[in-house]
Amino acid sequence: MAKRRVPRRREPVGDPLPAPRRIETGADGYDYEVRPVAAARATKIYRCPGCDHEIRPATSHLVVWPADSSGGIDDRRHWHTSCWAHRERRGPTRRWS
Repeated sequence: MAKRRVPRRREPVGDPLPAPRRIETGADGYDYEVRPVAAARATKIYRCPGCDHEIRPATSHLVVWPADSSGGIDDRRHWHTSCWAHRERRGPTRRWS
């Protein structure tokens, strides 16, 4: 009996569909770069500065940092999408300020 050929799955190289970035201006007058993170790419636990709750793995959320930041990774914060959308109605937790 002949062997059946099973096609190999190829792993994607790099970021095939980079998340769209956008700049948002907050009520504080500063510009923020906002990038969505798909649930499939969320693999770690983060703490949302808006509600101080955990963002669990496999949960879609946003990564936000000041647009004029030169600090890089240290300035990024992971937010629940709804917390970021309603951030002006509630103050940031101690972790963000």
